Amino acid sequence: MLDEMVFRSEDVSAADRFNYWTELLGRTHAPMDLRSDHTDDFQASQRVLDLGAVTVWSATFQPLVFRRTPKLIRQSDPEAYHLSLVVRGSGAGVWRHRETEYKPYDLFINSSSLPNDVYSTGDLVQTVALEVPKALLPLPRDMAGRIVGAPVSAREGMGALLAQFLTRLIADSAAYQPSDRSRLASIATPLVAALFAHLLEAGDCLPPETHQRALTFRIQAFIREHLHDPHLTPSTIAAAHHISTGYLHRLFQDADATVAAWIRRLRLEAARRDLTDPALRTTPIHAIAARWGFPRAADFSRAYRAAYGTTPKDHRHQALHDRE
Repeated sequence: MLDEMVFRSEDVSAADRFNYWTELLGRTHAPMDLRSDHTDDFQASQRVLDLGAVTVWSATFQPLVFRRTPKLIRQSDPEAYHLSLVVRGSGAGVWRHRETEYKPYDLFINSSSLPNDVYSTGDLVQTVALEVPKALLPLPRDMAGRIVGAPVSAREGMGALLAQFLTRLIADSAAYQPSDRSRLASIATPLVAALFAHLLEAGDCLPPETHQRALTFRIQAFIREHLHDPHLTPSTIAAAHHISTGYLHRLFQDADATVAAWIRRLRLEAARRDLTDPALRTTPIHAIAARWGFPRAADFSRAYRAAYGTTPKDHRHQALHDRE
């Protein structure tokens, strides 16, 4: 399990909650001047995942104003980009060069080095955030003004790709070990760099390996979304991404599996979850197999036994029996 720091406002007295929240954000992001109409009994919670140089967190809080002044920047500047996926609530960010409104499923980009005011509204605000040091991004550092505050939708394109990574990581952080921290950071950083390059229309300034990592993750996300499709093959995947099948296979050389093997593993994992779900106990095994791209029951049974050392029927019986 990844190391987490968790804060809940109810863990401290009502009178101390807002000040403690201010101190917490100063440690996990950068010192800020916070203002709110709810300081008497501020409600907030936060989970922080430490990925080394990169930090990911989710937060829920009552509306407030975040203010980063020139004085605070001079006192302490971690020189990082901050990206927030807005899950609930709305608001606006104000910089000297731009004012941007945001709403649910927008990505909000900020910099610790630029003075700004960020306003949030709604009953409760919920975000999933990512902090990346500027030194890790292979982009000209003088382009922050062009990136910060740029409108980004998390419903499509590069914004959706990054949002999917963040939400999956926060939702299932227990599936990872502390040793996975650097691996997860090595996924997050190229995604941010690729998003910034997209915003700047300056893809040529990215090194080839960054393009390749972002493309590989995009392809993996595509595969997960189309596992139900029995026609999902390396050739159809390559065609959907306008690359050759040979190049697709080269992208997966570092994934410890061929493209076909990676698809088969994901399908078996999905079928295994369904087989052990009590709500699906009456669904025939062959129907579950077909749902996950195994139209032939014999092929599914053979692949399942090779992967898990037991038949789908026996595994389902044992798993459901253990739940009783």
